[in-house]
Amino acid sequence: MSTLKGACIIGQSGGPTSVINASAYGCIKTALENENITKVYGALNGIKGVLDDNLIDMGKEDPNELEYMKYTPSSALGSCRYKLKSADVDDTDYHRILEIFRKYDVRYFFYNGGNDSMDTCNKISKFMLEHNYECRVMGIPKTIDNDLAGTDHCPGYASAAKYIATSLMEIYHDARVYDKGMITVVEIMGRNAGWLTAAAALASYKGCGPDLIYLPEVAFNMKDFIAKVKAIYEEKGKCIIAVSEGIHNRMGRLVSDTGKKDSFGHPQLGGLAALLAKKLEKATGAKVRGIELSLLQRCAAHCASQTDIEESFSAGKAAVECAVAGVTDKMVGFKRKKSKSGYKCAIELFDLSVVANTEKKVPKSWLNKTKDGLNDKFIAYALPLIQGETQLPKEDGLPRFVKLNKIKAE
Repeated sequence: MSTLKGACIIGQSGGPTSVINASAYGCIKTALENENITKVYGALNGIKGVLDDNLIDMGKEDPNELEYMKYTPSSALGSCRYKLKSADVDDTDYHRILEIFRKYDVRYFFYNGGNDSMDTCNKISKFMLEHNYECRVMGIPKTIDNDLAGTDHCPGYASAAKYIATSLMEIYHDARVYDKGMITVVEIMGRNAGWLTAAAALASYKGCGPDLIYLPEVAFNMKDFIAKVKAIYEEKGKCIIAVSEGIHNRMGRLVSDTGKKDSFGHPQLGGLAALLAKKLEKATGAKVRGIELSLLQRCAAHCASQTDIEESFSAGKAAVECAVAGVTDKMVGFKRKKSKSGYKCAIELFDLSVVANTEKKVPKSWLNKTKDGLNDKFIAYALPLIQGETQLPKEDGLPRFVKLNKIKAE
């Protein structure tokens, strides 16, 4: 593969995480240090920033300030949920992207996101190839949902899992304070895949987690659910349930479906904890509390996994190194290695065409016999990922997050 010199663009898309900026920093830092990359641009608000010519020059940021990105949650460059239509249907956006790439001599495009972001990468890569414009396109995974195909796990998942498990352990102790018990329903993110809710099992592994865990991988039966909760409450005087927002009945109807859809056509979910709490209160007469972890679970930098942070950084770094070496149309991912010395993961590349719009579910073999909890196979998978305590920079006892100047590209 011939040497390719030119500028690069890094963009972020989809829901933010605790570590997406660690990946962006790994990408930006490596690109700034590479002699084949002439300029490093950040696209504000993802692919929308490219379409709107809203790019910033990352080379004009203070290198010391950029280091704070590694521990800053959310998306420092801004995000979007903009879905590119198929070029066969409408190629207007693609021609605009090509126009911007030519304007800034962009030869490398790095996109940091989840399923839909990998779809965007794949579409752009194909269009550039068809129009004889040499540009190497790499996807950098990011999703707390942990549902990207191929890779052992996704950057962002471990930190969210650690926060969820920690929160469930704290809720467990809070629920035991008074002599009169209560029922607590904890709603956790996860539309189609239950990886996040499964993380509640890590709290159970430590002896202070939920009594029941419900994932979207298993059809939900309201009658059976209420009966199980009643039995546990009558026996213990209290009950904690962790439930995925995406649980559905055997007909596929979402329990928390609001009837609305997002820009990608996905159902907008919400209010599941409150809905279940109301039904349980009526059925049991007990005091019932509904808790929705909501946005807290995806941006809890104070409870991030250091393993997750370092792996996220390495994913961004590897994306640049692979692209400069001639790789394109791939997503950087992880492959778990067998090791006597403990957990080890290595970088592996996956075809964007395979990853795009494909979801990885929690294996049914990892569920317990009654399908309302997880077994040791899940614990063995997830526990190594949450190891290590974040070295979050602080000022005056509070986190010190990155402050970008965002100087517009010329």
